[in-house]
Amino acid sequence: MANGSRQAAWEFFGAELKRRRENAALTQSELGILVFVSGGYIGQFEQAIRKPQADVAQRLDTVLQTDGFFERLWKKLIKEQPYDAYFAHVVELERLATAIYQWAPSVVPGLLQTREYAQAMFLAGNPLANDEYIEELVSARMDRTKILKDATRPVYWTLLHETTLRIPVGGPAVMARQLEHIATLTRGRKMVLQVLPFSAGAHPEMGKLMTLMEFEDAPPTVYTEGVSSGSLLDEPAVAKRKWASYDLLRAAALSPEASLALLESAAEDYRRCASTT
Repeated sequence: MANGSRQAAWEFFGAELKRRRENAALTQSELGILVFVSGGYIGQFEQAIRKPQADVAQRLDTVLQTDGFFERLWKKLIKEQPYDAYFAHVVELERLATAIYQWAPSVVPGLLQTREYAQAMFLAGNPLANDEYIEELVSARMDRTKILKDATRPVYWTLLHETTLRIPVGGPAVMARQLEHIATLTRGRKMVLQVLPFSAGAHPEMGKLMTLMEFEDAPPTVYTEGVSSGSLLDEPAVAKRKWASYDLLRAAALSPEASLALLESAAEDYRRCASTT
């Protein structure tokens, strides 16, 4: 399903939600209370600005007595897009965010990956996959990176653990170009970069990639990701704790200037290594 067709389908989802809500004589706020989201979220679902998660679609069916309609439509729309179901909603939120803050303990975040780096990562996880399948995955990831090139791009702040700079994903030449790409974005003021050095020792959020997003007219959201799984957290108390952890990481990290210098030094090491192999 093409992007335009998928958006039209989500607009149909929203129009049906509005029609059935009004038939039930419920306001957006009243329906929101019944399905455990804000009335503002219901309005954004109806306008196809935000997409509900699976459990919300299920509760909509229960409250509006629609015999599984919204859950079935949700599953169809999620299935016919290039991302795993657990991650599809995050991609939609990235496009809406006014600010994105990421913590990466071991792997370069998808929004920063070069095509070669992404290909190496997908091959590592799918060693028996054919080239066509790998290319589909890589293309979908590259499509996400376009938000950093848009005129309305979000504020983007990335914290990388030094481990991320030292694991030679794809080999020295690929890593050299990957780190050069991040340096170019940083020098071009497309992002703020900080690196947490090995010398910082123990730190919060040691294991999982973490993404914090802010929006113009919705509460902030936190996404944490492990191996083939992810959790989207928008409960206020949980989100507040994750933001506090991110602030601690920023405080312990190198300054943006020192971080860029360390990254460029690592890139030069990879270039020298590539030239001798």
